[in-house]
Amino acid sequence: MTTDSLPSKESPAPKEIERKFLVNELPADLELANYPSKKINQGYLANTQDCAVRIRQKGSKYFLTYKEASKEHAAERVELETELTQAQFDTMWPGTAGKRLEKTRYEIPHAGFTIELDVFEGDNAGHILAEVEFTSTLQADMFEPPEWFGLDVTADKQFGNSQIAEFGFPT
Repeated sequence: MTTDSLPSKESPAPKEIERKFLVNELPADLELANYPSKKINQGYLANTQDCAVRIRQKGSKYFLTYKEASKEHAAERVELETELTQAQFDTMWPGTAGKRLEKTRYEIPHAGFTIELDVFEGDNAGHILAEVEFTSTLQADMFEPPEWFGLDVTADKQFGNSQIAEFGFPT
């Protein structure tokens, strides 16, 4: 979920509800070239146990995002995002040195949802994560992942992009 305005007393902060899974091997019949994709370069300006602030280039667009750690449900957290200009992104990018990652994200329809399949590159090449976003925690809890999904790592902070960017993909 994204927003260009801050929450007010009347409206709560926007929430992201998603589950994340390891993918050890893609199905032989899954042709990634058949799905929309975008290259993503992202780096972290701040990363604590409670929140992360990142900048991201996704295709030809640029974003600044604040994500708060999960509090009530492992799949739900506050997410505030605003679009940046390339000049703003370029100004902040040096501040992410040592805390970056690159990946290609494929959008694959599945059972009324969209699987965001992240194929990592650079220092994390060879690793794949799948994320699925939901409109409610109940929907997230009821989701039946496809057979080719591996371990559910939604609640494992080691598999958060901010941790991967700083420390590499967990073994």
